[in-house]
Amino acid sequence: MNDFDGVLARALPAGTVYAVGGRVRDEIRAQLGAAETPAIDLDYVVTGVPFEALRERLSRLGRVDLVGASFAVFKVTIDGTTLDVALPRRERSTGRAHRDVEVQGGPDVPLAEDLARRDFRMNAMARAVPSGALVDPHGGEADIRAHRIDIMNEHAFEEDPLRMLRAAQFAARFEYSLTARTKAAMRAAASLVKTVSAERIADELTKMLTRAARPSIGFELLREGGVLAGIAPELLEGVGVEQNEWHAFDVWQHAMATLDAAPRGDLVVRLAALLHDVGKPRTKEGAHFYRHEQIGEEMTRDMLRRLRFPNEVTETSARLVRQHMYAADPELTDPALRRSIRRIGVENLERQFALRHADIEGSGLPKRDDANERFEARVREEVARKPAFSIADLAIGGDDVIAAMIRRGHAANGFRGDRRVGELLHRLFEQVTERPERNERQALLEMLDEYLC
Repeated sequence: MNDFDGVLARALPAGTVYAVGGRVRDEIRAQLGAAETPAIDLDYVVTGVPFEALRERLSRLGRVDLVGASFAVFKVTIDGTTLDVALPRRERSTGRAHRDVEVQGGPDVPLAEDLARRDFRMNAMARAVPSGALVDPHGGEADIRAHRIDIMNEHAFEEDPLRMLRAAQFAARFEYSLTARTKAAMRAAASLVKTVSAERIADELTKMLTRAARPSIGFELLREGGVLAGIAPELLEGVGVEQNEWHAFDVWQHAMATLDAAPRGDLVVRLAALLHDVGKPRTKEGAHFYRHEQIGEEMTRDMLRRLRFPNEVTETSARLVRQHMYAADPELTDPALRRSIRRIGVENLERQFALRHADIEGSGLPKRDDANERFEARVREEVARKPAFSIADLAIGGDDVIAAMIRRGHAANGFRGDRRVGELLHRLFEQVTERPERNERQALLEMLDEYLC
């Protein structure tokens, strides 16, 4: 029991308060040894208390906001923390479409009916507050003990197609299996995923990619269930596409293995791992995949934009895909090494290295040598020396170039700059890349004067 359980229990009649949601499921999982930290959900159902009486009692605890058109959910904010407190609800279908559902709420709706609205039996449980007694009318605890996910009814995915993605992400996070009827229901409703907003899809994919040790479990279920075709058909192009002698798997299997090998918790790296070879099927020529990293960059950007992932996530993931074929040659000259760092971007180095390690592990073949590690060591040493890795790192800037151009008669007074300024800065930058010690203001001004002679 948490502190807010006690607050509600003291404010409301005995035997009326129940904790619901993922918290109850995860508490049982934790008791059975699950490693994942239980959810900190603050969702409650209150039975037997009339609407106005409930609102009046809750208002004594803090600010109360009412949401919900056909049913009431009270948002109760106590000391900066918001609790969701609802009257029990029941649902009734009013048509054939998955949105044709009437929701009714009230103190007389039995708790078992409220729980029956949930998506899966493992989520259809409640815990009495403050006694802690488990209310499990639909067999959710048995499903958890059996490591299975079962829908509440055969129309669960038709009622809300997003539940198909929730099934996949729960299966991946908990490493549970879907029951046969759940798989059948997913195949039957798969086409309805196109009615779900991109933002909601991205949210479920994000949970799966960042919280699951093996996200491939969820992606395989979405592929087998026909759902993936409606949200990321590009990935399916890799199924059965054989690769060269450096890979034990086809493109799809390699993507799944690389995804699982990528660091858990980093959405950008996991997206890049999932999509790093997405361009291969469209570039296959015999055993070769020329420019697949460039095509993959475009496909990654298109797909993540379509799914409404944040711009920064999209652009960084696409850049990692573009650069994932970088040459990890520990014998590069110092200038060549600095140019390699520039292409990847100092800010992306560690993620790019993580993607490379996942790519190697995902090949399904033994690691060949330690060239990557030796290359990375050299890169880190070079970065620690802090040479100029961009024009912005030069000891002079555009204003200095403009002043020199005016002074040497290459531009009139009042000149504000044109492409020549950038070209001159780029020439100076190349000199500094060759010899970092040249990145000193006076030395750069002298070189600039030579260029302007």
